[in-house]
Amino acid sequence: MEQLSNLETKNIKLREVEPEDLEILYKWENDEKLWIYSNTLSPYSKFQIKSYIQNTLLDIYQTKQQRFMIDIKQTKQTIGTIDIFDIDFTNKRAGVGILIYEKKYRQKGYATEALQIVIKYTKKILNLKQLYCDILTDNNSSIKLFESQGFIISGEKKQWILNNGKWKNQYFLQKIL
Repeated sequence: MEQLSNLETKNIKLREVEPEDLEILYKWENDEKLWIYSNTLSPYSKFQIKSYIQNTLLDIYQTKQQRFMIDIKQTKQTIGTIDIFDIDFTNKRAGVGILIYEKKYRQKGYATEALQIVIKYTKKILNLKQLYCDILTDNNSSIKLFESQGFIISGEKKQWILNNGKWKNQYFLQKIL
């Protein structure tokens, strides 16, 4: 597989998950407010997160996923993650999801820059033809982000997610690379 040496923009840098990320990932993965987006049903232990970090060293063809940490270059502050998941090398497609954890880092262009890097990476390095994501229909910020990068709404899943006793609809978005 070809290497991509430049996983950065003027403002951010994407990097591989490191053992030092254990505490921050433990905090983020166990934030119940985010479980609706990740389909998480119960908390993760530190042991599970540590095992996940160790598994990131495995071959992407084996794990069919890749997570990058999003760092602000100027401050070296880790502000989120961007995940490529369910990588299907046969059909040349993968899902993509992004998290900017704290509100103070949102609406500043960091997610846009991270998504632009991942689009380039999946096309040039992983040789994929398509990216997709699922976004709740009321998550206007995420819809706007993905549409700004060429994703189109291909369908709507009605009453797809049950959250606090209420059904939510979810869009399926795709981008042909």
